[in-house]
Amino acid sequence: MISKTYHSIGLMSGSSLDGLDIAYCTFRVSQDDPRQSPKVEWQLVHAETVPFSEQWVARLYHLPKQDALSFSKTHTYFGHYMGELVNAFIQKNYIDPDFIASHGHTVFHYPDQRMTMQIGDGAALAAVTGFPVINNFRTQDIAINGEGTPLAPIADKLLFEGYDFYMNIGGIANITCNANGKFIAFDTAPANQVLNALALQLGFDFDKDGAIAAKATMDQELFGAMQEIDYFTLPYPKSLDNSWIQQSFLPTLMQDEASSEDKLRTYTDFIAYQTAQSIEQIILTEKIKKSTFKLFITGGGALNTFLINSIQKYCNEKQTVEIIIPERNIIEFKEAILMALMGVLRVENIPNCMQSVTGAKRDTIGGAIFQGSKKTI
Repeated sequence: MISKTYHSIGLMSGSSLDGLDIAYCTFRVSQDDPRQSPKVEWQLVHAETVPFSEQWVARLYHLPKQDALSFSKTHTYFGHYMGELVNAFIQKNYIDPDFIASHGHTVFHYPDQRMTMQIGDGAALAAVTGFPVINNFRTQDIAINGEGTPLAPIADKLLFEGYDFYMNIGGIANITCNANGKFIAFDTAPANQVLNALALQLGFDFDKDGAIAAKATMDQELFGAMQEIDYFTLPYPKSLDNSWIQQSFLPTLMQDEASSEDKLRTYTDFIAYQTAQSIEQIILTEKIKKSTFKLFITGGGALNTFLINSIQKYCNEKQTVEIIIPERNIIEFKEAILMALMGVLRVENIPNCMQSVTGAKRDTIGGAIFQGSKKTI
């Protein structure tokens, strides 16, 4: 058996705009048969979320409405900015990575038009840090009719074995299912970016533990109206676009006549309801026969006690579901760990986007490589 060890940095900038997640990991990859999945032993060594400045939060939020020149400048400047943040992280932790794997920040995602765009120029990032950079992980999958998302299932498969369902609740919530060895995944609902926007109306950055929502009342009319939105009635595979959320979905919710507290409660319930509906849809479609299921939840939403309790309540109306919340570092940095892993798989020429998840014509090896001045891969 041939084994290789990699030291990689994963970068994730999510739609909640809370900052750049940076994870430095070690991976030992072993594979006897290229037709089989590799064995991966791994460790999260250092991790940090570096908050974005107010200027960068505003720039990223408004970028979908800017002109082409502003967009191009931001793409380049964001690559340089991430490079500066990574350099500080490297110096602080005295590390020497083999490469950096960057997701970038999603601005447009239109798989039906074979287009997705994550800004953060890989060439700029490589120039500033001197290390090789791998990015553009979604584009090849989309080019062959895939959704290009979710990417998380490859980490669920190789790093977090032993569960039936996996959920990441970030700016967007997505779910993965291991259906007897076949991995299925899709976006279930906008999540923290909506909850945080509602909390902001009340003067808070977020609803800590879901305490505000827990004391409010669910608006049945609003809840029912959201159920009728086309996306939530579609079969999988499917994925959500941030610009649709920010320009169409969120303004409609904000303009509803319910109080901000009641909208926060209603939308927390809606995320939980959509989680339960998605699990039930997968169980019925894939004809899964089990009496109990394990659901592994990560992302910032895993820290929202009321949301987790609501998910438990809605799920157990039809199934017996045990919810597992991992240690805090996994909750907060799973997506950055995912990117570090996807970089390793790209270097090893092992598929990192799964056809069964995205609906593409085949599994793909996603990622463009920009060589650095200090190292090459």
